[in-house]
Amino acid sequence: MLYARSKSGDDNRSVLLILQGMDTAGKGGIVKHVVGAANPQGIRYTSFGKPTEEERAHHYLWRIRNALPPAGHIGVFDRSHYEDVLIVRVHNLVPPDVWGARYDEINAFERELVDAGTTLVKVAMFVSLAEQKERLAERLERPDKYWKYNPADIDERLLWPKYQEAYQAMLEKTSTDYAPWHIVPSDKKWYSRLAITELLIEALKGLNMSWPPPDFDVEAEKKRLADA
Repeated sequence: MLYARSKSGDDNRSVLLILQGMDTAGKGGIVKHVVGAANPQGIRYTSFGKPTEEERAHHYLWRIRNALPPAGHIGVFDRSHYEDVLIVRVHNLVPPDVWGARYDEINAFERELVDAGTTLVKVAMFVSLAEQKERLAERLERPDKYWKYNPADIDERLLWPKYQEAYQAMLEKTSTDYAPWHIVPSDKKWYSRLAITELLIEALKGLNMSWPPPDFDVEAEKKRLADA
């Protein structure tokens, strides 16, 4: 319905689902099983990995702005601008005063998005240390999952306490009344998928949409069709 309304020029709103979580939290599964059920015409999906050389030459929000969903679309971010207060902090990629200033920058950025008509659904997917180990082990046992495995996942796992501190700070400093965080336990895939489906449905319901009215005479077109 959101996509249909934008095509008729009746609505310029959009929804942005932000999926943030540690490796193996199930972000890809959400994209496949939850977002995959929607009309692909109205979806804009972006997975944010290590910044490219071009992206590093710009402000960290530059690549985020370039991926924002247009009017009538549901945008899906697999990781997001929050990497710049998570991995950047954990690996000391920039000084503390630099990443420390980003919390307020992000809040202002998200305020801008909301004011422009984008509904933000921010989901922090938390998987336990034990469950992550099982999922990584599965990727090493199953040939169909080798492609998902990255040796660097083990290195990141060893930094678990630092990541938990970074996530805690992220939640405390960037959960606002206009863009709150939703914490979703993700050890059980069925639960995280159900929970995020409900969050997305509620966000869409909150837009109070109705199907766009026709810009033609329905009865006249029925008659024309019958006579054709």
